[in-house]
Amino acid sequence: MGHDIRTYGGWRRRHGIGLLGMDTTATFLALGAALLLVLVAAIVPVALIYLLPPIALAGGFGLVRVGGVPVGRLVVARCRWRWGVLRGRNRYRAGVVIDHPRAFQLPGVLAPLTLLSAEDGYGGRYGIVWDRRTGLLTATLRVVPASTWLADRSDADSWVAAWGGWLAALGHMPAVRWVTVTIDTAPEPGSALADAVHRAVVPTAPEQARAIMNELVRAAPAAAADVDTRVSVTFDPKASAASPKDLFEAVADLGRTLDGLASRLGGCGVSVLGRATAAEIAGTVRTAFDPHSRGEVNRLLTGPRAEEVLGWCDAGPVAATEHTGHYEHDGGVSVSWAWHEPPRQNVRSDILARLVAPGPFPKRITLQYRALPATTASRVLQQEVNAAAFRAQFRRRTGRDETARDSWDAARARQAAAEEAMGAGVCLVSMYATVTVTSPEQLRRAIAHVEASADASKIRLRRLWGSQAAGFATTLPCGICPPELSRRLKH
Repeated sequence: MGHDIRTYGGWRRRHGIGLLGMDTTATFLALGAALLLVLVAAIVPVALIYLLPPIALAGGFGLVRVGGVPVGRLVVARCRWRWGVLRGRNRYRAGVVIDHPRAFQLPGVLAPLTLLSAEDGYGGRYGIVWDRRTGLLTATLRVVPASTWLADRSDADSWVAAWGGWLAALGHMPAVRWVTVTIDTAPEPGSALADAVHRAVVPTAPEQARAIMNELVRAAPAAAADVDTRVSVTFDPKASAASPKDLFEAVADLGRTLDGLASRLGGCGVSVLGRATAAEIAGTVRTAFDPHSRGEVNRLLTGPRAEEVLGWCDAGPVAATEHTGHYEHDGGVSVSWAWHEPPRQNVRSDILARLVAPGPFPKRITLQYRALPATTASRVLQQEVNAAAFRAQFRRRTGRDETARDSWDAARARQAAAEEAMGAGVCLVSMYATVTVTSPEQLRRAIAHVEASADASKIRLRRLWGSQAAGFATTLPCGICPPELSRRLKH
């Protein structure tokens, strides 16, 4: 007897009115170049000798693809990378012994950030990462997810539905720019268990009992894992309806928003532990840059003076060097990927289980959601449907047959528009993965482990060549969004 397995619609890559794999802008440029050639051929045919070579070269750069990316974009990225290396922008050395306001600045895209500590209104405090360049504020909720493997199918369905409703509600909150969900896993260093056993064992305990407990502490790290799940909310005070006049009012507005989001998050299959403190955020960044410090940081966070001994100045690395395919920092080497292609199928609720499961190396898997405003979501989806219809009409006019992928994409576009009309939200979703090793000899094995886990989830990851530092920072609770960084560079 077969079992009925609940599946969900999945994801769809956003497409404009592009032809031959090009985006909308490139398509209109290509059509303009073709029209120019026709006009020149009709008026001054001799000029084609001079125009055809550069146009053919530009067309090759735009149409020929390597790994799904146009060659022209790869060439531009490589040139920018070489220029940055020549200017020393891929290297960082902390000024730890100088008295300077920016002595403890973090490297790369983390440089404009600073850490604030605010009251939560319930007698406690929580940490806020403040981007001094853009004014964005990022706070983090610590959660513990329930396993779908041990839950009833109806419970898992209700969790997925509640999560969809939670994301849909973001479309009515223009001040929330994006939400970053990160599952941070690492082999347990044994410090937490060792400290707990050390406090529990009394000197008068029998020798055999102490020997058993010591053996347990010695053997446990090989099978234990440290798992931390975070939901970071990036807030834009400029888009808030309250129109805060200063940073204090903006933080208060953020606190009210977090209360509402945390209360609804409890129905999505997670237990909300509370807001991450400033020390916890600094400790997370510190252990990411220096995996050897995980045990020490965990010990400090459980102490009574965590906020005093663990601050933003302790979070960054002493030294960091970005290479094309990896990122060296303090006691570790990291490799980061981005989501290149999601599963082209209906997915189950545990589709990401293999990818986010603890492994032999520290890794962070991040899903970033940028909700489209409810007022523009229907217009965007209708544009997607119109673009799919335009491509279908173009194929018919040129005598090309419709492929199975084209048919699937058009059906998904219509399905998304119908679901939005029924009240569903629309989010731009991206995924990032980072794995860290403490020895360069382990790097190849760690890369193979992550890519094999992604393949088991039917997800294609693409190495962030030349953007390893940005990918590394995206998986931290600091509110980094690569598409937003790219948009700033273009402007």
